[in-house]
Amino acid sequence: MDKLFGTDGVRGVANKDLTPELAFDLGRAGAYVLSKEHPNLKIVIGKDTRISGDMLESALIAGICSVGADVLRVGVLPTPGIAYLTRTLDACAGVVISASHNPVQDNGIKFFGTSGYKLPDAVEEEIENIVLKQEKPWQTPLGPEVGRVIEVDDAQEQYIDFLKSTVGSLEGLKVVYDGANGAAYKVGPQVLRELGAEIIPLAVEPDGININDCCGSTHPELIQKAVVEHQAHIGLANDGDADRLIAVDEKGNIIDGDFIMVILALAYKKQGKLKENSLVVTVMSNLGLHISLREAGITVYETQVGDRYVMEELLRTGATLGGEQSGHIILLDHNTTGDGLLTGLQLLKVMKEEGKPLSKLAAQMERLPQVLINAEVKDKGKAMENPYVIQKVEEIKRYLGERGRILVRPSGTESLIRVMVEGEEQGKLVHLAQSVVDIIKREGL
Repeated sequence: MDKLFGTDGVRGVANKDLTPELAFDLGRAGAYVLSKEHPNLKIVIGKDTRISGDMLESALIAGICSVGADVLRVGVLPTPGIAYLTRTLDACAGVVISASHNPVQDNGIKFFGTSGYKLPDAVEEEIENIVLKQEKPWQTPLGPEVGRVIEVDDAQEQYIDFLKSTVGSLEGLKVVYDGANGAAYKVGPQVLRELGAEIIPLAVEPDGININDCCGSTHPELIQKAVVEHQAHIGLANDGDADRLIAVDEKGNIIDGDFIMVILALAYKKQGKLKENSLVVTVMSNLGLHISLREAGITVYETQVGDRYVMEELLRTGATLGGEQSGHIILLDHNTTGDGLLTGLQLLKVMKEEGKPLSKLAAQMERLPQVLINAEVKDKGKAMENPYVIQKVEEIKRYLGERGRILVRPSGTESLIRVMVEGEEQGKLVHLAQSVVDIIKREGL
């Protein structure tokens, strides 16, 4: 393996790609690199509910303690909760064991720096080089210098108190909550109840295997049905590590990240709280978002796909609101990474303040039809550079003009080329996207 870190930490099939041995090595190297310039040699560790979490946690802890750092173990907690506690507990780093929305066989290891932000590329590369080259640049501690494990028994309560501090009472709202049988299965329902909302909980009984299984933000059909059946005001669905949110309005319609960002941006602008009068999105955001916010006089910055690129642009521009269509939304005024529970609370706050149903708030954006087709490829680079593919894409761009757009990009995690086309006529868009996929298949790329 010549590369460990992807766009969101180290991921793979647990006990095959991501082994206990690799976790141990990552723990040692990560603790060494991240503790070099921090006087408090403590590292926060948390995880989601998947069965392999215990195994990888044990290996990580052993690695960290073996180089003299202490572990602050917080147990099952959402990724953004671990980022928050890394800051507030003055740790030199935080580690999350989770594969987010991926199926149960996968797992991942992601580091946060002392400020709660994901690591810069250069720091990840330093950790990666130590692991791959099997270097041991540290002095091996002995006796009392070996690290120990400290249990943080009130970790969930600390995170809940933080979330509650960002909103007022939610009394009068009926909420269907889907925890994806993941990291937020306890804190999600608890924070909503403590804020006064009436809760109908779904997928909050994890067994180590059922995380993301036909539930959560990647399977919103479960919560769509429940919202209508219970005549709820809203449905909120997190993914396995609760850094994403997909909502459902009172009519059962899906309200994805684009709609949520429009609702929040317009509300914050009205309140004078939209920093730099700007929003940061990725190239996958619907054209309808751009049109809606342009009409409101809000500047929209666009980045390549990936929350780390959204974060980089937020820091560059001074904006504090940004995210992805997938529901990974960053609210920098409150936390340093995407936070599905925080986003849901902010959405409920806007509903409460404006006295409007979610369907009416979502109507501030009109979604243009969008088609996405994936093509399996052997070599993503060759596919992107193929002259016939390039020619067809340029031809489609000329055809669509200002009435739409086409985006062809390689997947960051799979051997796929994603072809996305937006415009006015759904049937025509399918034909256009498929024409690119057909060329990729014909060329045997």
